[in-house]
Amino acid sequence: MPGPTDVDVAIVGAGFTGLWTAYHLAVADPTLRIAVLEREVAGFGASGRNGGWCSALFPASAEHLARAPGPYGGRDGAMRQLRALQGSVRDVGAIAAAEGIDAQYARGGTVSLARTPVQLRRLRAQVRAARAWEQDSNDLQLLDAAQARARVAASDVLGATWTRHCAAIHPARLVRGLARAVERRGVRLFEQTAVHEIAAGRVDTDAGRVRADIVVRAAEGYTGSLQGHGRTLAPIYSLMVATEPLPTTVWSQLGVAARETFNDARHLLIYAQRTADDRLALGGRGAPYHFGSKVQPGFDRVPRVFAALQATVRELFPTLADVGFTHRWGGVLGVPRDWHASVGLDRVSGLAWAGGYVGDGVGSSQLAGRTLADLITGRDSDLVRLPWVGHHSRRWEPEPLRWLQINAGLRAMSAADAEERLTGRPSLLAHALSPVLGGH
Repeated sequence: MPGPTDVDVAIVGAGFTGLWTAYHLAVADPTLRIAVLEREVAGFGASGRNGGWCSALFPASAEHLARAPGPYGGRDGAMRQLRALQGSVRDVGAIAAAEGIDAQYARGGTVSLARTPVQLRRLRAQVRAARAWEQDSNDLQLLDAAQARARVAASDVLGATWTRHCAAIHPARLVRGLARAVERRGVRLFEQTAVHEIAAGRVDTDAGRVRADIVVRAAEGYTGSLQGHGRTLAPIYSLMVATEPLPTTVWSQLGVAARETFNDARHLLIYAQRTADDRLALGGRGAPYHFGSKVQPGFDRVPRVFAALQATVRELFPTLADVGFTHRWGGVLGVPRDWHASVGLDRVSGLAWAGGYVGDGVGSSQLAGRTLADLITGRDSDLVRLPWVGHHSRRWEPEPLRWLQINAGLRAMSAADAEERLTGRPSLLAHALSPVLGGH
């Protein structure tokens, strides 16, 4: 940014949330003066580094959404939220195509594998719960072992679930393409412009003050760098590895023919996809949370986690025992204290926000951007009456409690998987810590 400026809407953060908000605002009202402010470059954070799942996943349960206070909650509100998220999976692909963005979008759905009897029981329970929320076999279906292996031929597969509501994408291609799309529509994108503080009517940057009627906070895992927001979202690291391109003969053994995204039902989350250039990319949790919500480039690389992810690839697919890994990287995602993503606008102050996706933001950020555009322009739509609108998560505990709590939770999930392998029963540890780690 060359210096102080005045705009109608200032958006802090040029990731998916900020860019989708700018995009939908520019479509709704081309006369708006919109500026997007970014410390690094568009897509530098989680938007450009994620596992490429454009999913309909939401971090809070349908039951929790139904308990939302006010007129937007209840069973109907929760189901409308689920359907809106499912629609966003389609919308991302449609907009990318319309804008000429080669995001390598492939809507193959998600396969969640059960590789132990206790994991299979957990998946069956998820299907029963989905039926209670009017999600039929078109939304989530249970696969037997043969059906599961036909999609993803991993080791020890006993069954799986499959949902159509997910697409594999190349996240960096999508976010950079979206940045070009908003600039074509007249949005000013100011990269290399650090924001220090946001307040009603203003954004303070290292290049001067931006005055705006509406200020949108869309910084996700980097929210803690804004003055007064150190306890708003916790930055949790997720790391990834990618193999060398695999020949067609290997993929004919592994499956994933429709580029399904996939994982298994362990507690310490993993996520994977077959990329458009035929690599296997797999990511997962396990990297530590850093005291004081610090985010530094060196935290992106944790050798023991990379080693564990590579071992997971070989465990899932023993035929890849000698595969080479060409890429390793990581980044932070934003976690609210109650694991409940939200979007909103305070009409008195003009301060708006969206985020807290807990790693499921590729699809939901598009819905957030559409919703913020409706809230800001005053459009009375169904989106502004979804139960995540106006939700306020409580703040995280101060240090050292936050450090102790988050890292204990991360270790507990790994221990819970070990417990299940030993006992063959659902983890008591995972059940006990579920309220702390987002369970409801």
